[in-house]
Amino acid sequence: MSINRRKFLSIAGTAAAITANPFESLFATKPAFKLPAGFSLKIMGTNWGFNGSVDAFCAKAKEAGYDGIEMWWPSDNKSQTELFDALKKHQLDIGFLCGVGETDPIKHLAAFKQSIDAAAKQNIQRPLYINCHSGKDYFPVDTNSQIIQHTIDLAKETGLTICHESHRSRILFAAHIAKQYINKFPDLRMTLDISHWCNVHESLLHDQEDTVQLALARTDHIHARVGHPEGPQVNDPRAPEWEEAVKRHLGWWDKIVELKTKSGAKQITILTEFGPPDYMPTLPFTRQPVADQWGINVHMMQLLRNRYKA
Repeated sequence: MSINRRKFLSIAGTAAAITANPFESLFATKPAFKLPAGFSLKIMGTNWGFNGSVDAFCAKAKEAGYDGIEMWWPSDNKSQTELFDALKKHQLDIGFLCGVGETDPIKHLAAFKQSIDAAAKQNIQRPLYINCHSGKDYFPVDTNSQIIQHTIDLAKETGLTICHESHRSRILFAAHIAKQYINKFPDLRMTLDISHWCNVHESLLHDQEDTVQLALARTDHIHARVGHPEGPQVNDPRAPEWEEAVKRHLGWWDKIVELKTKSGAKQITILTEFGPPDYMPTLPFTRQPVADQWGINVHMMQLLRNRYKA
């Protein structure tokens, strides 16, 4: 029996809606715990995969209920003006992504310093945080260490939250490597996108619990994408076959929020970061996504708001 793509997606969407509720209701609709008075949850939207203007994206994010957006720090004045105008117009917070593509370690270090210094020291709108796509997995330890030390010094100088993301191909690409830098730098702060580690280690990390706990204690910002042993993104976190992975990630995020509230911190930032093709699995030959990226991210935002209530 043949089935066209429109019918396939319609059936898939209906099936997801029907089958999501049985396990999701067990953990999504009841708060894990209430946030203390004065503690704020800031949920950010990603423009990854959005093809319109910055203003159009900000309008869409605001309408959906996001507190702010996370975007790459724009290097040119025109793009900076467009971004800051849109943020002001739509009354959104901002978290900057900073990273460079230089493959030579010395050039990479210089370019990274220039980019992150510009983002941190601009005086138009103070970011909630700066998330670093820093270094390379194959760079010498000395170069990656210089990158980390620069961000530690910059954070102390500016008072900004500056975090290094646990991202494949970057400094903290794997749990056992991240552990070495965590131990070396007591002031290293992290953006935890633990979906990457699930992929790198081909597991849900039950065998590296001590290292994961070290990372959770250093985390200031969360990228809320659900990974699994064979990839950095499940096709749709509402599908029942991903129950174990979703619950595992929620457990990690719960612990981060718990640690932040107990430490006396006043805020946690979370980015819903399910991505477009090819992070999103696609149908063969057409490269059409098997699920709705924007819908999944909004679902994650709503799930997290229900879970962490003031």
